[in-house]
Amino acid sequence: MAGVGRAARVVLLWCLVCMPAAWARAQALPPDLAAAWAATGLPESALSLVVERMDGTRLLAVNAGQPRNPASVMKLVTTFAALDSLGPAYVWRTQLLVDPGTTIGADGTLSGPLYLRASGDPQFRLEDLWQLLRELRVRGVRRIPELVVDRSVFGPVAIDPGAFDGDPSRPYNASPDAWMVGFGAVRLLFTPDPRTRQWHVSLDPQLPGVKVEGGVKWSDQACPGAPSVQTEPFLTSSGVSLRLSGTVAGGCGEFSLYRLALSQPRHAEAVFRVLWQEMGGSMQGRVREGRVPGDAVLFAVHDSAPMAEVVRQINKLSNNVMARLLLLALGAGYEPGPATVASGGRAVDDILAARGLRFPELMLDNGSGLSRNGRISADSLARLLGAAWRSPVMPEFVSSLAISGVDGTVRRRLRNSEAAGMAHLKSGSLRDVRALAGYALGASGQRYTVVSLVNDEKAQQANGFHDKLVAWLTAQ
Repeated sequence: MAGVGRAARVVLLWCLVCMPAAWARAQALPPDLAAAWAATGLPESALSLVVERMDGTRLLAVNAGQPRNPASVMKLVTTFAALDSLGPAYVWRTQLLVDPGTTIGADGTLSGPLYLRASGDPQFRLEDLWQLLRELRVRGVRRIPELVVDRSVFGPVAIDPGAFDGDPSRPYNASPDAWMVGFGAVRLLFTPDPRTRQWHVSLDPQLPGVKVEGGVKWSDQACPGAPSVQTEPFLTSSGVSLRLSGTVAGGCGEFSLYRLALSQPRHAEAVFRVLWQEMGGSMQGRVREGRVPGDAVLFAVHDSAPMAEVVRQINKLSNNVMARLLLLALGAGYEPGPATVASGGRAVDDILAARGLRFPELMLDNGSGLSRNGRISADSLARLLGAAWRSPVMPEFVSSLAISGVDGTVRRRLRNSEAAGMAHLKSGSLRDVRALAGYALGASGQRYTVVSLVNDEKAQQANGFHDKLVAWLTAQ
């Protein structure tokens, strides 16, 4: 027994001596990455990092449990929860309905109101509305006496688009709404005229009450890249004007910008009226909020793209308002009554908990990452990525991420390197945040999960480190 006791003490001593050393090795950055981090000039306290093999073996961990603002990397939480609970084939259905007994007159007039039941479709585009209205014309409808829009799937979810950063015209600040058409944005088409050395601007669609003022100056210099045009929205006596300014090289060629001008309800109504008029229809009455009667008869319907495609758009292009609507969709299916951001957050907590993922530090906020308050740790994100990899929706989730040097938000990163095409990533960027998370395939055939969150007032200096991190992983 004494020999056994001595053996146990030896094993315990080995654990006390060797395990911290092994943990230290897992914590330490390899020389190349340590040099890349030093080059940022940022303190190590600004970094949270986790690198793991797909079997869960942890290779690197720095401040892994520290809650950080992940910026748009937070979309990984929302999109995985949506795929896992609603499924890749889930669709949003926007319906047009009429009262029982409604007839279509000889002149094409509906004898009663037209109801639109909004579903919170995150990707309801201009062309989708056109197709839905086309269904009315095919059925002989020409005149609509009144349009009643039922937005009751959501509670009060509207936000001030200028609240986050003072730029209410930018689509990334768009407010969520149960009936959102084209993200609520108008298209500004800039066409160069080399003969007069001028830029011509067209508004699409041409909405009543929305005008363009000012203009863009012409430059004969070589095109330096994406054109930079400032747009300042301001209220006028007749509506909203977008005041343009800036200088663009003529060699940049034709380009488009998308900007917010009207609130989501006003934008949807204006687009509805314009498209209906372009189709030869007329609308005699008003557009108002209301509920669809229980006995209403379905007249026409539009189904959204399936969830898998919606999630691809959200993650590859980092679409904020689509992510917000996805969170609300989770709330709508979780509790009775109109969905809210709070009910969506509770839904996500329960969905993750069912997978054994409990993140006590998680502050999901609006689900998009466009938030000063969002928080999650690198450790929790790594666990989520591991669970997603082992889940039935792994193919849809992984394919929704941007491919290094190929597409999405990382198409320009690592483009001319061995790491191009070797990683599926979600990036995040705010004023004081740089974040990257996803999966990387090493040269050995080994696959890794990687999460890096940097919070600092000079976080932009971490961009080079993140590229080196992915390059290092794909070389393993």
